[in-house]
Amino acid sequence: MVYSPSHYNDTGIEAIDAIRAALGDEGFRSYCRGNALKYLWRAEHKGNTRQDIEKAIWYLRAMIGDDPRLDELTSNTTTT
Repeated sequence: MVYSPSHYNDTGIEAIDAIRAALGDEGFRSYCRGNALKYLWRAEHKGNTRQDIEKAIWYLRAMIGDDPRLDELTSNTTTT
């Protein structure tokens, strides 16, 4: 539910990528900052504090150019 929810990719492009393209780099960083603040602000009030903190971290990482979705890709690969 944090890294790549399936409902965010129903159209073949993830919403986060469309938002980045629409807002540009500076706008995208502001968007990520706002979302991180939102998740931290309400984390204690929704019943799943850890998940909201993880979502805030996701947005903070995206804000600095560290795409958290890559973690999902590398954790699903195995080496032989």
